[in-house]
Amino acid sequence: MIHPDPASITRRYFIGRTPLALGSLALGSMAGEGGSAKFPAKDKLAPWQTIPPRAKRVIYLFMSGGPSHVDTFDPKPLLEAEHGNPMPKEIIRNHEFAMIKSASPLVQKSPWKFRKHGQSGTEVSDLFPNTARVIDDIAVIRSLHTDSFNHDPAVMFMNTGSVRFGRPAMGAWASYGLGTENSDLPAFVVLASGKNIQPLLDSYWGPGFLPSRHQGIQFRSSGDPILYVKNPGGVSRSERRRQLDLLGWMNAHHHDVVGDPEIVSRIAQYELAYRMQVSVPELTDVSTEPETVQQMYGAEPGRVSFANNCLLARRLAERGVRFIQLYDKGWDSHGGIVKEHTERCRSVDQAIAALLKDLKQRGMLEDTLVIWGGEFGRTPMAQGGGGNFGRDHHPHGFTMWMAGGGIRPGIVHGKTDPYGYFAVEDKVHVHDLHATVLHCLGIDHEALAFRHQGRDFRLTDEFGTVVPQLLA
Repeated sequence: MIHPDPASITRRYFIGRTPLALGSLALGSMAGEGGSAKFPAKDKLAPWQTIPPRAKRVIYLFMSGGPSHVDTFDPKPLLEAEHGNPMPKEIIRNHEFAMIKSASPLVQKSPWKFRKHGQSGTEVSDLFPNTARVIDDIAVIRSLHTDSFNHDPAVMFMNTGSVRFGRPAMGAWASYGLGTENSDLPAFVVLASGKNIQPLLDSYWGPGFLPSRHQGIQFRSSGDPILYVKNPGGVSRSERRRQLDLLGWMNAHHHDVVGDPEIVSRIAQYELAYRMQVSVPELTDVSTEPETVQQMYGAEPGRVSFANNCLLARRLAERGVRFIQLYDKGWDSHGGIVKEHTERCRSVDQAIAALLKDLKQRGMLEDTLVIWGGEFGRTPMAQGGGGNFGRDHHPHGFTMWMAGGGIRPGIVHGKTDPYGYFAVEDKVHVHDLHATVLHCLGIDHEALAFRHQGRDFRLTDEFGTVVPQLLA
């Protein structure tokens, strides 16, 4: 189609031509790379979809700041026996710490008791009494290790597979690889709660070099569900529709001239935002849930809380959102860990257990992969002393867990040394974790790639191996 000079466009020409041009362009963009099998249908699977999918979606519970593995899911009796003694030099030799400056930091036992739970007999700290009741649905991984001991690069690495800015988040890769199952919602949604100690950077859920429509969209459980999506005062929905039609025509014309694929993403994002004006307010109103369900989660409609976000995550999963990531802030306990970890665990424990139970009773846990963990663990040595001690950042061995979505339930995988310092058995690197998550979604992590600046990039860009012992 030949477009006229934009200056000569008439209203009649615009109204007559826009629906066909914009509709075909939007449909083409959605049916392309990473398009959904449901919206719209694809004739064949992508080249990376060579594995039978075990999960349709992911709910990632990210404890930002780094929970202490030796106080939650990795019991270490030796810490009690060696409490107050200097950490052996041969273990910590040549290691840097974020905050600990002492050459002889002291071993610190856990203030909490560990007990065996469920038929699996998995040991869990008293910090997580509710999660302990559903431990038979969980695979605890006690042998994670990562590449950085500072927050920003470690969070970036856990979420994007690189410590550098500008790489796509795992949720963006899932969106690119599989698309969405609901045309009225984003494929990748982010929810945040907790104490605002470390900032959460948009790049943690950014699209990187992928088309921008794959970025994570942050929803809020208080106030406007999404910032800037509401029409300003005096602008009706029909007026907004006409504005978007005009923007769509101009962007389509510009795309024909310059061929920039990001223009197609811009059109799709405008249209999605328009649809979300209707779909999102009802979705985010957790007060419509039965009172018994709200009580099970500990949700309080209208508040910003991890419990509300867990309930909202289940509602998003029901509606076909591909990747839902919950960030809970405040886990960076350099001091006062007894008070801080008690508060943080109390604020998340009930809702975590409720989410797993709720998904299971709805028949959704079998195809929903749930992940829990932070960017690293915390040292087995004390930072500071007395009753106000804390623990420093620790990348060499820590714990995460997974449940549902093709994961073998009720197991413990790997272990750290008797001090909880190094991962020593069945070690799992962050790239291995990413490879396993993609595998559960039916994606070959070595085939899911995007060419950028002359070479192919992957989420597991350098290496990574699926952990078969974790698979059901």
